[in-house]
Amino acid sequence: MKAATRVCSQAHAGFLILTLLASIWPGITQAQNEPILVPEAVDYQKLLPILPESPQGWTADKPEGSTEDVGGFRITNVHRDYHKGDGDKAPTAAISVLDSVANPDYDTATTGAWNNNSESSEGYGKSVSIDGNPGFEAFEKESKHATLWVMVAHRYFLQIELQNQDPGALQEWIKRVDLKKLAEIK
Repeated sequence: MKAATRVCSQAHAGFLILTLLASIWPGITQAQNEPILVPEAVDYQKLLPILPESPQGWTADKPEGSTEDVGGFRITNVHRDYHKGDGDKAPTAAISVLDSVANPDYDTATTGAWNNNSESSEGYGKSVSIDGNPGFEAFEKESKHATLWVMVAHRYFLQIELQNQDPGALQEWIKRVDLKKLAEIK
């Protein structure tokens, strides 16, 4: 299960990076003769301490991160997986942070999409606010898959992903991340 969670979480992080790149790329190609004035992403080493230690009864993998140069700008992403027990039904959690400073429009586009709430027999998706930061929570009942996305300081895209847990546990996990400290990192 550990490998499956990591693959799923890494795929999510890769998707987030590709989405960020896709939203930046048109602006770069349109202004080929103009200098690219993109704010600098923080080094991943500064974000690793934001990823909390495991709660009692859980184990945590070593935190991972990278800062990569991509087409003239840098992207930073950090990630950590958490596990409670073994087997396919064991609860897991994953926390990721993406520095989206390379594209200020990413904040607006992402948080704007979070204004659509829905609920069905299969699950729900709803807008939330966490310590004044816009967010979105989703839950798939059949797979017991819960996700919370939060935009911190109009820059950091925080994702908490839970498997085989009640969606209420998202609130417990977000409390483990120091959002004020994250907002101050430059």
